[in-house]
Amino acid sequence: MKTLGYYNGKFDELDKMMIPMNDRVCYFGDGVYDATLARNYKIFAIDEHIDRFFNSAGLLKIKIPYTKDEVKALLNEMLQKMESGNMFVYWQVTRGTGIRNHAFPDTPANMWIMLKPAELKDMDRKLKLVTAEDTRFFHCNIKTLNLIPSVMAAQNAESQGCDETIFHRGDRVTECAHSNVHIIQDGMLKTAPADNLILPGIARAHLIAMCKRLGIPVNETPYTVDELLNAEEVIVTSSSQLCMLAESVDGKPVGGKQPELVGRLQQALLDEFYAATDK
Repeated sequence: MKTLGYYNGKFDELDKMMIPMNDRVCYFGDGVYDATLARNYKIFAIDEHIDRFFNSAGLLKIKIPYTKDEVKALLNEMLQKMESGNMFVYWQVTRGTGIRNHAFPDTPANMWIMLKPAELKDMDRKLKLVTAEDTRFFHCNIKTLNLIPSVMAAQNAESQGCDETIFHRGDRVTECAHSNVHIIQDGMLKTAPADNLILPGIARAHLIAMCKRLGIPVNETPYTVDELLNAEEVIVTSSSQLCMLAESVDGKPVGGKQPELVGRLQQALLDEFYAATDK
């Protein structure tokens, strides 16, 4: 199969899958998700993603109908059914199925999985970014399905010929519409703290760990839009783009002052990804 879906024990190609209209995702977006890449039929950083998935569900009081080991086994089982081992692996849980009512239904949660072909993005390509005021709610640490602000921000970036939107609350930079953003200043990585205003990205965690391994100082404190615009480098990370550089923000050139440092980081992170997903 080229694509594959799963819903509460049923498997099929994505365009043939159907869900009940009364799944609470339809009315409330009532659920959480996680995602990562697979290469050579190996899912990258799967344990970290599953841990975050269960944490997000717990914060919303959703009881996942599987153990962590069962989720891991199910994802790997589905991956083995695919024609290619290079996939975007996505999974979510919704609170359950019941007639529309804001209060929780007394029904079991619903498990969804989706696989589609995907490759790691080319880190040689530099990104064009735009900024936008962060008007999302104050629980961005939960990987919830309620993504309308991020959807609108992503579309706004695309309509301007850009790759991603950087959110800020006042002067404080938080994160991007669907990734984390960091800066290099004075040879140090600065990244927003993992509080309730950002999603604690797995790629972010790997970037921080790699900096420490390479002797690059790390500062996990808030930084400003002005610091971003004047940084030595601006870095964007996500599960599909491990460490990509920005070339412009709001049409103004940024970065380009620490190519050797970022090159070392990119190569080390790429080596880590390949080592974890080699046959």
